[in-house]
Amino acid sequence: MKGFISRLRQGLGKTRDGLKDGLQRVARQPRLTDDAADELEEALLRADVGIETSERLLEALREASKRADTGAEDWPTRVLMAEVAATLNRSAAEAPTITAKPHVVMIVGVNGTGKTTTVGKLARRYRRSDRDVLVVAADTFRAAANEQLILWAERAGAEILHSRPGSDPAAVAYDGISAAKARGTDVVLVDTAGRLQTKVGLMDEVKKIHRVIGKGMEGAPHEVLLVLDATTGQNAVQQAKEFGKVFDLTGIVLTKIDGTARGGVVVAIAGELGVPVRFLGVGEGVDDLIEFDPAEFADALLKD
Repeated sequence: MKGFISRLRQGLGKTRDGLKDGLQRVARQPRLTDDAADELEEALLRADVGIETSERLLEALREASKRADTGAEDWPTRVLMAEVAATLNRSAAEAPTITAKPHVVMIVGVNGTGKTTTVGKLARRYRRSDRDVLVVAADTFRAAANEQLILWAERAGAEILHSRPGSDPAAVAYDGISAAKARGTDVVLVDTAGRLQTKVGLMDEVKKIHRVIGKGMEGAPHEVLLVLDATTGQNAVQQAKEFGKVFDLTGIVLTKIDGTARGGVVVAIAGELGVPVRFLGVGEGVDDLIEFDPAEFADALLKD
């Protein structure tokens, strides 16, 4: 666990550095001045915390600055850490209890967010808890999708079901559910093709996969995870809003958090959407997926 926290802190280093000057200027004042607030707001926006959430954080600082406990140099950091953690906790959700067999997880998102690598990392997590995993390659449009997912499934120690490129992805998903039921598999991870949230026809195809999974097993999918790329900042928030109109999202996986200066987007997602962030991707390895913890994230985001 300490290794994961260290990697999270390292990954958020650029974001933390971007906020440091603004926090230090606030700390030098006995009260929050307008100039210091403006500087910190700019830093929060550069970190892609978002306008609405940034204003709420600054209001918490203004209220705190009226109290007598602002003498300590780190008072703005402490206040922001508490407020960020509270924001993240409001949308936090415990990992769902796996009762169905198979437990079906559908992974959605736009092109290039890291869905396929996330599937491999999720498979690895389930395998580490001694569960059988079947990965279903329902991305039949991208030529290299099967090869890429086969490699990740091998790394994770999971089985895989795939079909020829150009096959009906919904049919592949249905076959995967049927195979998992016949084999007594514990977990099914359904990888879907990247879909731009603004393309209605393409989104309809993913909705069809969702419906067909439900026909293959009552109550499935049990989870719908949206994969977002942290480096896209506020665009990731917009993607989450659009996908949330189509699916009842159970959680978000935020990839490429390592090395981005836009790590504040996690706070924006929680503050504006209320969808729980479940996992963070902090590297390219099969084990580089951290279960999200609000307090740890707030600490890694703001504290030196």
